[in-house]
Formats: sequence, C-alpha cells, structure tokens
Amino acid sequence: MKNLLDKVILITGASSGIGEASAKLLAAHGATVVLGARRVDKLSQIVADIQNAGGVAEALALDVTQRAQLQAFADHALNRHGRIDAIINNAGVMPLSPLAALRVDEWDWMIDVNIRGVLHGIAAVLPAMRQQGFGHVVNIASIGAHAVSPTAAVYCATKYAVWAISEGLRQESSDIRVTTISPGVTESELAETITDAAGREEMKEFRKVAISASAIARAIHFAISQPADVDTSEIIMRPTASPY
Repeated sequence: MKNLLDKVILITGASSGIGEASAKLLAAHGATVVLGARRVDKLSQIVADIQNAGGVAEALALDVTQRAQLQAFADHALNRHGRIDAIINNAGVMPLSPLAALRVDEWDWMIDVNIRGVLHGIAAVLPAMRQQGFGHVVNIASIGAHAVSPTAAVYCATKYAVWAISEGLRQESSDIRVTTISPGVTESELAETITDAAGREEMKEFRKVAISASAIARAIHFAISQPADVDTSEIIMRPTASPY
C-alpha cells in the first residue's frame, strides 16, 4: 500500500542498519526518501536498489556534526520537493569503554554525533516545518536512554539527551509531531565503533540476542503513517528474549 505517497522524508545515517532499512521500507510505501551519510558509495547502492524496485530516492554526502552540511541537506530537499514531511535523525556512534579508560576523544565524538547531530537536524528542518504548518521529527535514541550499564555511561547519557530533546520539542509543538524510537539490541554496524578491547568483547556477547534493523524500520513507518492528529510519542523495542 502506498500510504506514504509523495511524503518527503529525510534520513541521516542512511548508509546501513536502521537508516538503510527505513529508507527501503518507506520508499516501498510511496515516500520520496532523501538519504544522507558520509559513505557516499554505500548510499549510491541503496538509492539504486530503491530505484530498481520502483521507488524514489536520492542521496547526499552528509556529516551530521557539521551544522552547515545538515542545513544544506534540508535546503536541498526543500528546494527540490517543496516541503519536508519528516526527518529521521538516525546517525549515531557507540564507542563504549569504562570511564576510567579516559577515552575523552571518543566521549566528544559521541556528544558531537549523537547529541549535536540530532540538534543540527532539528535546526535544519524546524523553520520550514513551522512555516508549512506540519512536519514530523523522528529521533533514534536507544534502550540506553532508559537504563545505564558499565562501559556505556557516556553513550547512555547521549541517548537520554536525545529523549529529553525530543520530549521538549514535542511539548513546544502544536503542529509538529515528534517520535522517539528506543531500540534494544539491533543488528547494525554500531558496535564496530568500539575500540576498547574489553568493551568490544562484552558487546559481542551482549549482541548475540538481537532484532533486525527492519523491525525498527517498521516502527518508524507505523509512527509516520498515523493520521496528522496522532503523535506516537515514544516506542521502545527490544528482542523478546532479551532481559535488557
């Protein structure tokens, strides 16, 4: 069913995982998807896959830590398509380590991508959404926004910030919908950013029970496809077999 026909949806971190799965699913339901990520070669293949399946997609190189790039990303979509129906702030990194390891550069990286990247996405689309009188901001948080675990203190803090920012935006908005999606362990490349050896081994064990990225994509599709007067504010998803 083409129930998202002609909706213009921006997706950050779209080169793999949840971003890629969401792009393909939303395009299959009729949305025009504008994809952003640093890995342009992977984006190009995803766009080709969508187009070969009859969907509409385009891609731009994007580093969400750079506000000007995200503004250009949003401006491109607005100039080309005349509106922005939704943005999925999905880009994220997870270089876990104990605080005592003092990987301050990695803390800064998580803050820049996971928090500033979301804020940059909101700043890029909010004026246009307010002017057009509608829009939907979907922010990808994590189960880590709701429970802290060893080696994940900073990561969890960034994802709690995503939840808090989303809730604040929701309360401030009467015509813009805001959804926070908090996935539990999900198949993705996120764990590949872990450089701490102990943290990497712990995460391998932790991630043995996981759900597919397509499961999160279906939740995103559900939220976006609701009627305009319905705001699905928050969805928490986790593997059935997971205690976390």
